[in-house]
Amino acid sequence: MSRRASLLATLVLAVAVTASAAGRQVGDVVTVPPGFSIEVFAADVPGARSMTLSPAGTLFVGTRDQGVVYAIPAAATSARAGKPRTVARGLASPNGVAVRNGALYVAEISRILRLDDIEARLDRPPAPVVVTDRYPSDRHHGRKFIAFGPDGWLYVPVGAPCNVCLPPGPMHETITRMKPDGSAIEVFARGVRNSVGFDWRPGTQDLWFTDNGRDMMGDDVPPDELNHAPKAGLHFGFPHCHGRAIADPQFGRDKPCADFTPPAAELGPHVAALGMRFYTGTMFPAQYRGRIFIAEHGSWNRSTPIGYRVTTVRLEGDRVVSYEPFASGWLSDNGHVAGRPVDVLVMPDGALLVSDDHAGAIYRITYRAARSSATTPAR
Repeated sequence: MSRRASLLATLVLAVAVTASAAGRQVGDVVTVPPGFSIEVFAADVPGARSMTLSPAGTLFVGTRDQGVVYAIPAAATSARAGKPRTVARGLASPNGVAVRNGALYVAEISRILRLDDIEARLDRPPAPVVVTDRYPSDRHHGRKFIAFGPDGWLYVPVGAPCNVCLPPGPMHETITRMKPDGSAIEVFARGVRNSVGFDWRPGTQDLWFTDNGRDMMGDDVPPDELNHAPKAGLHFGFPHCHGRAIADPQFGRDKPCADFTPPAAELGPHVAALGMRFYTGTMFPAQYRGRIFIAEHGSWNRSTPIGYRVTTVRLEGDRVVSYEPFASGWLSDNGHVAGRPVDVLVMPDGALLVSDDHAGAIYRITYRAARSSATTPAR
């Protein structure tokens, strides 16, 4: 048995146990709050990264370096997925996926592709159509999360092709958007080092996004960020400013942090905050509704690794009032890595999916309230 298969078999056995008390570890692997359970939803998805669900209930999953895109039919009505189907292969880091009008959009490093009428052709997928090839070809921070916004435009981030540098081109260090046919590409936000997850808040329809902080400033600085972009044209500080008030040693001398839009929240340093979604379901208890769930992929060069978990952020108005772990344990106390969360996705029944490119799996988190074992007598 391969190392990945052995690891996944352990996870299948370990995480399908419901946590019944606060702080209790799920099978000594993943800890979730009381009443929640986590289990493997799809067990054979090598490199699983960004996820999107079609109106017909098919789950599409991009990958990092595997070069393939997967489809899982009937995912919206299943507690456990069948074997994923490959609908595209031989692509350049097809991390991002989005669905519109029956077509699957896929983000490569420098191109956006489209697979038309995809759900009627899962067994014989169509050849991809190039929507645009105008994006930079830099692989450093080149993997893209994509999603269609409430305005009908496709949002596409472009990371910094470096650890820290001034943008070498007009698209670098931005979040862009374009019309579905690939025309009218424009910059929506600047000063963004590497965003691999965003969502629009129900009600206000404002964009919120994660951003990974730079490396090589120490274990504890700078933080990753959660940012709020209520309008186009804002600059979020990179490479001049990190977090709310940390001037970059090289690029922060002439541009103070006060010149830029500060983050809505400073997240953990180097946790690699990636996918994020507002919780729009009704399965979870009321206090979780409207919260942001964030997949933290985990630090790669911190002396003591952190991240490797799913966290939640609670808002009051536009103000962040809490940031706390929700599901953790993929990183053990002795530093063993059992998984690396990449993306989260709220399903129609209110369950939360979590992709993991380390174990090649997708997990499903559900909630079921405990029943009282005794009846309080009437008085």
